[in-house]
Amino acid sequence: MDWDEPTKKPSVVSLGEDLSTLGIGELEARVAALHAEIERVEGEIKRKKAQKDAAASLFKS
Repeated sequence: MDWDEPTKKPSVVSLGEDLSTLGIGELEARVAALHAEIERVEGEIKRKKAQKDAAASLFKS
């Protein structure tokens, strides 16, 4: 691997991509990937809210 090669794989889903060139299977895979990403982001939001609430409860008198 050369030092100038990207180390991350390109995203499977590009927002705003032209969908007219994709087949049904590709579109279904895209939807599944987007649902998985939504679940991952929502999980992170829950974790951050729990941390925020825990920190807030420490500083309440």
